[in-house]
Amino acid sequence: MSKYNALWEYIKTKDVQSLKLSFDEIHNIAGIAIDHSFLNYKKELLQYGYKVEKISLKDKTVLFQKINLPINK
Repeated sequence: MSKYNALWEYIKTKDVQSLKLSFDEIHNIAGIAIDHSFLNYKKELLQYGYKVEKISLKDKTVLFQKINLPINK
């Protein structure tokens, strides 16, 4: 279980093409502040159908983008 699971679940429930969240919003959702380890954990988000498109340290935001997963037949 990842320390960012609450965030991944939140993003998944939004079902939007893209979603921009501030570091403060991420802290409120995940219950932890975003830190350098986020760079390692972000690849887990692919399982939820999203990827981290852009991290802005200047604006203190993260842009999440929906990805098209291949359909298994």
